[in-house]
Amino acid sequence: MSHIRYTISRNGTFYYNRRVPKHAVSAYGFWLQMRMADIDVPASKLLVKGKPKEVFTSSVIKLSDALVTYFDLKGQGRPANFYKAATRSIGYVIDHLGDRPLDTYSSSDGASFRDWLIDRGLSISSIRRIFGTVRAVINLTIQEQGLSCANGFSKIYLPDEEAETRQPIPTDELIIIQNKCLKIADERRLLMALISDTGMRLSEALGLVWDGIKLDQQFPHIDLVPHSWRQLKTAGSKRLIPLVGYALEAIKIIHKQRGTCRYLFKSYTDGTKCTGNSASAALNKWMREYTEQGVVHSFRHSFRDRLREADVNMELIDQLGGWAASSIGQGYGSGHSLQKKYEAMERIVLI
Repeated sequence: MSHIRYTISRNGTFYYNRRVPKHAVSAYGFWLQMRMADIDVPASKLLVKGKPKEVFTSSVIKLSDALVTYFDLKGQGRPANFYKAATRSIGYVIDHLGDRPLDTYSSSDGASFRDWLIDRGLSISSIRRIFGTVRAVINLTIQEQGLSCANGFSKIYLPDEEAETRQPIPTDELIIIQNKCLKIADERRLLMALISDTGMRLSEALGLVWDGIKLDQQFPHIDLVPHSWRQLKTAGSKRLIPLVGYALEAIKIIHKQRGTCRYLFKSYTDGTKCTGNSASAALNKWMREYTEQGVVHSFRHSFRDRLREADVNMELIDQLGGWAASSIGQGYGSGHSLQKKYEAMERIVLI
């Protein structure tokens, strides 16, 4: 059988493949939306849509279509998180570089994309995962369609994980940030104040519900437990966290603003999922105005250092921060009492 124009044969099945005509480029986002609506793809509504930043004459498949191909071939039986993560990663590329034919992305574009992600405050591990997904989507389409183009994201240098080591926030800068947080007192800043004096991970704080907040007790505290919308990182992450200093003040303000919602941070938790990427990026950007250690996770490093400086023993420090036990013996017994934890936490209060 002679080759039919605009068709691709894959495992005995013919597929029609043709670039968007020039006169229809301006309507490409609408056309793609109709295509995605007819495909049963979980999280497809998250795909970034809109007309491309530039018009290219290449007939090679575009990145958004490559994602559809990737889902068609790799998505069978995969969980919703597979679709969500891939859609988010490709969406980042489209946000920064536009939805373009695969052969128009150069290595300089890949490097620019890396720098853009770093500027957004993403961790090196997150950037590596994003690049891994983008490379996989493009490589699969290149292989399936026998394209001769290179993958512009394939040989981009990414910093080593070791280069990402977080430094604690200096005490004077920490006090400035904490005071600013209580003065502004919006959802994100109160979240930051809470983390700053509890040592909680961002996801731990975002998933909190009022049932776990114990304000009317001798030692106010958080009963941190896993939920269906937010699991905990390790078994040792389940813990009682005393509320002191700026964290206690932030909780009181949030309590006054709570209304009838059971979640402390309703913009990020809805009972089915807990999302913190947007919160992390926004907070990291804001923090850079006040400290060179401008990432939310730096609070956790500072928290541990402050406890060390207060001569709190290492076993208790691990329990307060939900860190893995450093010795087998720490796994014996029921651990330190809430009172001991509270007294230790009071020793690092800066308010």
